[in-house]
Amino acid sequence: MKENEQDRLTLSLIQADLVWEDVPANLKNFEKAFRDVPSELDLLVLPEMFSTGFSMQVEKLAEPMSGPAVRWMTRQAASLKAVVAGSLMIAESGLFYNRFVFAFPNGELLWYDKRHLFSMGRETVFFSPGNQRQIIQIKGFRILPQICYDLRFPVFARNRNDYDLYLNCANWPAPRQEVWDCLLKARAIENQCYVAAVNRVGTDANGIRYSGHSQILDARGRSLHEVAANKAVITARLSLGTLQKFRKKFPVLPDADNFNIEF
Repeated sequence: MKENEQDRLTLSLIQADLVWEDVPANLKNFEKAFRDVPSELDLLVLPEMFSTGFSMQVEKLAEPMSGPAVRWMTRQAASLKAVVAGSLMIAESGLFYNRFVFAFPNGELLWYDKRHLFSMGRETVFFSPGNQRQIIQIKGFRILPQICYDLRFPVFARNRNDYDLYLNCANWPAPRQEVWDCLLKARAIENQCYVAAVNRVGTDANGIRYSGHSQILDARGRSLHEVAANKAVITARLSLGTLQKFRKKFPVLPDADNFNIEF
């Protein structure tokens, strides 16, 4: 029997070299990259802090939810007829957040605020942590959004049978590339979910080098698509029916431990 199109999600990840603290330049570069995404697309994902790079200049660069980069995301979503997602600095009620924003073609905005701030990069000094775990639905797929360093904390990412796709946008440095690869595979296997993770490439103004390795994995931890250290667009078409069939055949999630997370 042919699978319903509603049970399939086509997503693209944009692996890019970010221009340090230059919002207009980054938005222009992404518009060029968008020419390489498929015409039939449901979700387009950009790296962490896609408009600025991993800067701590929040007073200078953070914007409200009505700011230029968020408005740009909304316009691009309407033009592409797909959800456009990525994290950026957001200023709200006197605080600053590393916020994973999802802009829908109809103008709706949903988001997740990064929970685990990277203390070794002084992110805890300038940003406030999120206090909610979010599930975002697109075409029947339940999506858990997380940002970079969140990847190291499996309890927060534990699948309570409430998501199908673990989605991570990152600025993950090259010296820890093997950790990135290993943890992404672990998240897929232990949570019986698809994993899609987009990282940046290039070197930022602090001399930190990024090696990309953006990738899309199935629930067995097998690569559906990945790319090394170059600018690229990677695309995969995910099947909810295939995932559900695997979970039914090998039902791990019902045996998981119950627990509560305190914020």
